[in-house]
Parts: sequence; structure tokens; C-alpha cells
Amino acid sequence: MTGLATRQRVGIEKIWAFPGTMVLPMTDLADARGREHSYVLETLLVQERNVNPCWEDPVTIGINAALPMLTEEDKQSIEFLIVGTESSTDQGKPISTFIHRALDLPSTCRNFETKHACYSGTSALSVATHWVASGVAGDAKALVIATDQSRMHLGSPWEFVMGTGAVAMLISNKPKVIEFELEKNGYWTKEVGDTFRPTSKEEAGNTENSVYCYLEALEGAFEHFEKKNGGEVDYTNDFKAHIYHVPFGGMVFRAHRTLLRRNQPVSKKEARANFDEKVMPGLSYNSRFGGTYSASTFLALMGTIMENDALKAGDRISLFSYGSGSCSEFYSAIICPEAKEVVAQADLKGLLDARKTITVEQYEAIEKERTSYIDEGTYIPPIDAIEGLWDSHYKDKGLFYLKGIKGFFREYVKS
Repeated sequence: MTGLATRQRVGIEKIWAFPGTMVLPMTDLADARGREHSYVLETLLVQERNVNPCWEDPVTIGINAALPMLTEEDKQSIEFLIVGTESSTDQGKPISTFIHRALDLPSTCRNFETKHACYSGTSALSVATHWVASGVAGDAKALVIATDQSRMHLGSPWEFVMGTGAVAMLISNKPKVIEFELEKNGYWTKEVGDTFRPTSKEEAGNTENSVYCYLEALEGAFEHFEKKNGGEVDYTNDFKAHIYHVPFGGMVFRAHRTLLRRNQPVSKKEARANFDEKVMPGLSYNSRFGGTYSASTFLALMGTIMENDALKAGDRISLFSYGSGSCSEFYSAIICPEAKEVVAQADLKGLLDARKTITVEQYEAIEKERTSYIDEGTYIPPIDAIEGLWDSHYKDKGLFYLKGIKGFFREYVKS
């Protein structure tokens, strides 16, 4: 593959994430459901999952991901806000409007919400990067937020790969994390019914079918990537690291092995060694968040930059995004010299370590409570549902939360 062409630079200038404030160890859930610890830790590659209290939702975690990242100067430079989510709180009003107001962004700012399952975040990113690259708005910047929350799946096989989380990215012509190679991408789409949300309370689909849809979409997007870039791509040597959409870590290994095998036979042992070198470091955060849908690719990006010590400025990495339904994209980017320093500012490991551990019983009660108020016109979240959580993690901490719903109007305020 050739290097960068002469063009408008565009990429991620800043990136931040918010894991919420509560965590459920997956070994505790495995014990409660009669599953072996090895199933979640070694097969699924999931250690923990985030759980939101009922005063948090995709709006608040999206706000709380972006708020500490943005300076006042950043805010004044933003003329485009796009929120990628499949967990919107309203069928018409985009959650980007709530986020725009809470972040106190300028009125001269476009905003909207994108929806395509887990591809939502990448679809938002694609629009934002091409807008910046076009140069039509000069040095103005775009803010992209990927934010999602799973539905209740108590006792379901899906339960072990559920979760919540948000990632915020400032997109500009002065990238400091990664610079996108906009001409180097491939995409693929096919209507399928692998997983979907047919109502505001339900997630449905066929999990086994979803695995095959993911792999088919990966190969389709990669083939298009090769076609657009002059033929066969050396997948192993052209990229220093590989980042995938992460429904769960075990799925990522299947994906990586699939592409490694395209040009030559690769044993499972050889594939695992390559995976451990080029992919596994990036799963360090995903394995502690649980399923994050549209945010998962970008959490893997943060993990790769922080945990892959072999990466250096100028290295090319690959990124893959998949959204059920389906649409996928395979694209490439270049690591910027400031990448590790910028990502480290988010202190994501510190945020993860600071979460309050809850029991399986508390988790089940929260999931039932949250489900009970979906579609309700009036609701006040009980801040004493988890003893001590409000005082330890919210009181005077400056985090946004859902104060209540009255006549379907949602009120978000700062703690």
C-alpha cells in the first residue's frame, strides 16, 4: 500500500470515554447462571460489564463522555454534532439536541442522530470526517459521540455480552490521535435479520446467524477495500495493529482468523499468536465495559493506543465496523505522534477502577426498574436504589443525570 496522498488532513484530535459508575463482575453472573468461569473469561473474553443506574441513559453517558474532554475554545470551534446510537430515548427527537444543550455548544451548529445498529458510530464518524476534509467550514470542528445501552436479557445467552458505554471524539484538520486515509476504505451492505430492536423495550434476532453475518460483512468490506486500493492487500504486514467491532472478544478472534486465512493456510495456534500481538491489546477496555454497540470500535482504538507498546507514530492500523441489519466498513488510519499522550488524558483505566461493584441481585433489580419506565410519561429515578452510590459517585461531581420525566419531557441536570 502507498503512503499518504497530498490532501486535507483529517482525523481524531481528542478522544474520551465514559464507562458509567457501576460494574458487575462476569464471574459473579456466571455463578448465578450456572456457567463456567472459563466461558466468559476465555471464550467470550469478557471480564466485567457496565451497568447504568436508572438516572443514567444514552443521553447522560454521551454528555459525560464529552464534557471533560472539551475546553471552552473547543466548544466554540464545533459546528457539527453527530450522535451515533441504536438506543435513542425518543422516536423523533434526536438525543443530539439534549447533548448540544448540556455541553453548551454554539447555536451555529448542525446536529443530528444516526442509526444503524453498531455501525451507528462509524456512520457518524464518516459524515464528520468528510465534512471536515471538504474544507467548506474552514477550521471548524465536528464532535462525534457513540453512545448505547443494552436492553434487559435476564437469563438469556445474550446476557453475558450486554453492557453500556459512550465514546466522544473531536474531529478536526489537526489530528493528534489518528489521521484517516479517506481514500482507503471498503464497505459492504446486505439486508439481514441478525439482531434488531423491534420495540422500545426489546432486542430480538438470531445470535448464531449474527456471527455469520458479521464474518460475511467483514470479508465483503475487505474485498471492497482491496478492489479500491489496487488489488491484494498484505493484511499481516501492511497494518501494525487491527481494530474490530467488538460484540465480545471471542467474536473478534474469529474475525481476525478469517482474514488471516484469506491468502494462506493459518493454524489456530498461529492465528492466536498473531491475534495476541496485533489485536488483543486493544481489547483491554472492551473486556471491562461489556457490550457497547456503536462505541466498541473506538474503545478498541483507545485500548490499542494505550496497550500496544509496539505502535509508533506513522504506523498504519486497520479498523472494522459492523452494524446488524447490515452495513460494514473496513478502513485505515495513521497513528499520530501525540496519540498515546492524548488518549492517556482520559484516564480510562482510572474511571473503570473507580466504579462501584454491585451484586447480581442489584443488577437484576436495576434492569427490571429501567425496563418498567420505558415509554412512561412520568418517572422519577430513585437515587437511593444502590446504597451510597449517589453520594460517592454523583453528589457535587458535575456529572449529568436524568432528574425525571414529566409529561414525556425529560429533564437532564448536572449533579
